[in-house]
Amino acid sequence: MISVESTEQGIRAVDSSKTSIDVAAERWTETDEGPTVPREPDVTVSGTTTQLRFPPVFVVAETTGGDSYELASEVGPIPLPSDEYVVRVEGNVLAYVAFSGPARLEKPNYEASILSFPEPTSVTLGFRSRTQEPAETVVVPRTPEGIATALSQFPSGHRTTTADRSYPTMRDHPPRIAFGDAVSIPDVVSRRREETAIELRLPASLDYLFPASSLAHYLGASVSVDSDDSDDSVTPRIEAAGRVHELPTLPSFQYETASLLRRTFLLDCLVRNAGPHGTDLAEYRLLSELGLDADRLYAAPVAERLNAYLDAPFERVSEELPEWHLSMYVEPTMSHAETLPYLLQNVPNIFLPESTPLDGGERLSRSLDDFYRGTKPSPRESVAIDLTKPKLGPGRTHGWLAGGVPIDVFKGIPEAYENRFDFLGRAGDSISVVAILNDSGMKDEHADAARIYRERAADLDIDIEVREHLTTEELATVFETPHDFVHYIGHCDRAGLRCPDGNLSVSSLSASNVQTFFLNACGSFYEGVGLVERGSVAGAVTFNRVVDSQAAKVGTMFVRLLVHGFCFERAMQMARRRIMTGKDYAVVGDGTHVLAQSDNYVSSDAVLTRLDDGRFELQYSVHSPWVNGGYFQTHITPDDESRLLGSVGTYVLEQTELCEFLEHADTPIVYDGDIHWSDELLTLLRS
Repeated sequence: MISVESTEQGIRAVDSSKTSIDVAAERWTETDEGPTVPREPDVTVSGTTTQLRFPPVFVVAETTGGDSYELASEVGPIPLPSDEYVVRVEGNVLAYVAFSGPARLEKPNYEASILSFPEPTSVTLGFRSRTQEPAETVVVPRTPEGIATALSQFPSGHRTTTADRSYPTMRDHPPRIAFGDAVSIPDVVSRRREETAIELRLPASLDYLFPASSLAHYLGASVSVDSDDSDDSVTPRIEAAGRVHELPTLPSFQYETASLLRRTFLLDCLVRNAGPHGTDLAEYRLLSELGLDADRLYAAPVAERLNAYLDAPFERVSEELPEWHLSMYVEPTMSHAETLPYLLQNVPNIFLPESTPLDGGERLSRSLDDFYRGTKPSPRESVAIDLTKPKLGPGRTHGWLAGGVPIDVFKGIPEAYENRFDFLGRAGDSISVVAILNDSGMKDEHADAARIYRERAADLDIDIEVREHLTTEELATVFETPHDFVHYIGHCDRAGLRCPDGNLSVSSLSASNVQTFFLNACGSFYEGVGLVERGSVAGAVTFNRVVDSQAAKVGTMFVRLLVHGFCFERAMQMARRRIMTGKDYAVVGDGTHVLAQSDNYVSSDAVLTRLDDGRFELQYSVHSPWVNGGYFQTHITPDDESRLLGSVGTYVLEQTELCEFLEHADTPIVYDGDIHWSDELLTLLRS
């Protein structure tokens, strides 16, 4: 669902997850009819205008005859000769503009993407949400055969069989799973499910079905199981257009399927550049080293592309392609099978969970009792959490949907993935934030956080409420009232979150209507888990007692990253780098969840190093665990090419060049062992 409203500058479109795009329109007059937008937008609005001004994102204008004009890293202007056009704007909400006639595209000073016309022109604006929700449910028996049947139906969400399916916008949400005595597949799922001549044949065990699920989903494979007295006697294999590719047995099986997923997905990302939606992709040159013909393979059947990719010497180029964005460690149970559709939409690696008890030497020993929050609690009040060390496979971000409490991963909770959809549908509401100070010793963090929320409210529709010293009843009311984010600063022990009149245990709440939260309190892990189990989607918590000054460092950076579009796990990964005891902080629920949008859809990572000759090396990347397959442009040098999400560009810059970049950047940058925001770093370098 998308709502469209008029603003003083033009038009604002907001989707069900409160993601928005603002379009400034000069001399705008709304009309009942206009040109047709052929891209199936969620909503359209027509009118006449002389100029449309969008955020400074990637823009491409395509004619009905197939010509295209891109406004990527360059600023333009690009003249568009008279023709019939559809302009695609890659904003947080996808926008399209249909019109006829001449026009001009430009991105002056990288401040905005502007489409202008020599005279008032009839246009139709179309908007499409990137938020996806499963619309259908497949019913299968609670057996390995039933799960295989469900996995075979998941690819019904793919919009194409070409290499374009690697674009995130071309992969809709798989249907939900429900269990019943007989198979029931909705007609719409069967109709949309396209045959690919690929079959994945596996032993009849969830231990094989789970790790294979993401590969099967992306390929559009039919999944079947071979029953036998011993799973070890069944050789897992992929059959593609008459060819058989044997796979190893466990435990190597899960790593092989992850490797195949990365190979096929990333090579599709390169091959799709030969299609109508290609761009100036830096990695496209790698195809020549593999002997792959992109023009032939782009629209070839999926099975043919798979066979070609398996024959290619992928190891030659593997290290030059992005690291995989997300790995999930999922206990293979029937209940977790119901969570698979929510995970697979984003094509993560799926591994079987394995961990060992955490060695005491792997956590910093701390003797700063005088600096701990409040009075040191007695042993019976302490929250005892037995942490484990997970065995991690390849991947940039890791999530754990299994028993135990591991470090270095977010703790997935099944309820989180369904809870997310309970918070959709309120597109017209502000982002509701409540900052609660229940510890007077932490008033600086509270003040800094409130300032950050208010500053960001100038760009986003944030409604901030600041509260102090809430009683148990008042705090319970906050959690039971619909809010998007609650930032609690205070104490926590085994009895719950501390209030002036006692402790609030989350278990006493009738429900949690708070979408996300940060419990910046000692040992708040179990209270955070309880909030997710009662209705929340994601939150940040602690494992142990934390030092006031360090908690403030994490808290202020974490909220700043959140309101600038970082998902919970990435925000926590970066924020906890600021302190020595960072492993005491973690995320529970869906760690890939995003509270607020960034200006450029996906947030960036930057690491800056001063070189011996006085110049600077900047490593710049755009990536996130909640989206994969897109690409980005930088504005660091005039001749920059597009790069796949997750790729890293390295630039050696003079200080003047670096300062020019920092002037228009709005991003955190790791420099000299700490995280600095770009405007703060600019001031530091010029001082």
